[in-house]
Amino acid sequence: MADPAQTTKTKSNNTYGRDWTQGNIFRNLLLIAWPMIISNVLNSIGTTVDLIWVGKLGAASVAGVGVAGMLVQLLDALKIGLDMGTRAMIARAMGAGDHKKANHVALQGYVVTIGFAAVVGGLGAIFAADIMRLFGLSADVVAQGAPYLRIQFIGILTMGIVRQNEGTMLSSGDAINPMRVSIFYRVFHIALCPFLVFGWWIFPRLGTSGAALTGIISACLGASLGLWFLLTGNTRLKLQFKGFRPDAGVIWHVMKIGVPASVTNMQRNIGQLTLTWFVMPFGTVAIAAHTLTQTIDQFMNIASQGLGQASGVLAGQNLGAGKPERAEKTAWYSIIVCTCIMLIGSAVILLWGRSLIAIFDNEADLVEIGNIFLRIQIVSYLVFGFTVIIQQCLNGVGDTLPVMLIVLLGIFVVQIPAAFILTRYTGLGVYGTRWAIVIGTLAMAAAYVFYFRSGRWKQRKI
Repeated sequence: MADPAQTTKTKSNNTYGRDWTQGNIFRNLLLIAWPMIISNVLNSIGTTVDLIWVGKLGAASVAGVGVAGMLVQLLDALKIGLDMGTRAMIARAMGAGDHKKANHVALQGYVVTIGFAAVVGGLGAIFAADIMRLFGLSADVVAQGAPYLRIQFIGILTMGIVRQNEGTMLSSGDAINPMRVSIFYRVFHIALCPFLVFGWWIFPRLGTSGAALTGIISACLGASLGLWFLLTGNTRLKLQFKGFRPDAGVIWHVMKIGVPASVTNMQRNIGQLTLTWFVMPFGTVAIAAHTLTQTIDQFMNIASQGLGQASGVLAGQNLGAGKPERAEKTAWYSIIVCTCIMLIGSAVILLWGRSLIAIFDNEADLVEIGNIFLRIQIVSYLVFGFTVIIQQCLNGVGDTLPVMLIVLLGIFVVQIPAAFILTRYTGLGVYGTRWAIVIGTLAMAAAYVFYFRSGRWKQRKI
């Protein structure tokens, strides 16, 4: 018979049983961050895979799916923002050792997810083409992008459940199983996409609609696997429905934390869409280059997002355990690691920027514009550690209102006015949009550091 003491020791040494509020801070950060980074890589390739295959259909398809993809990311960001309420509350409860409360909060998160999908998905499916036309796109671009967007709206519940499953497991301290789910359904997505886009084998040729349908089918599989982990207890927090009822009080607290985070994400995505408007007058090739650059930006952001999410989980659990200094140290360690990674990524862009753009489309003008976009963007990559990680850390402890205000300042007071001035009243032309992003990012980095060092977030009660 196994020694109970040895069994307990073994459990405490793996990522399922580990107490993240104890032990070496840097080691805990790396252990929980690396699966999150891999998950973010896989979660970011949905639209990217679509663009790679859709790129074979022409510039209009790239532009249509690119703009529709930004709208899908806006919806995803809105839902992830709402999820921050449940994530912060679950992390605090797990840090305090209250698994019953964590379970109760998680179940209320699914109530919010279903309500969100019913309202947003229904309206979006009806008005998909009208939404695309708001951007002043040409008829051929709308024709390619609207079907893609409509299908994404119809299937929004499946991705919402994927995100809710992921958030519940991550905030409980389990980053391994969300990674497994991402590997499973994204590999399926990669394999299936060209069959539905081009009509290979027995499948119909669906074009851009096929790319969207692939994403929804894959998300269904991912949602099912994630629920299996949570319902069977193959993760740190087992969902139990005994005595379940919608709890208006908890839902209110979830929304109180989550709505500012959703507004933050919406502001960022609205900022991206607004920048797209500034790019529109420069033609379809410029729009396509802007779209592809935004896609590569997502990959550059992956490490900082993963490290930031890990910092947020650890900070939330440490505050729940009454250890605010450990929470702060985790964030600073994460910033140092992120900055080193960004330096490496920036070097790759300087050396092989054109090749990165050519993966999606090798038209000479598009490659040239996209390469210059990326080189300008390097300036902002170097401060990602301060912007993304501090933001995620503050969200993870439930202090979402200051984040919302800082993003409001950076995008609507600095970035968008700068884009208007630089594209119209200087000789920068379309490149003024990228310099505007850089200026806005620098402003947000300064504001985040000032607030974080004030320490007010450590007193945040939820």
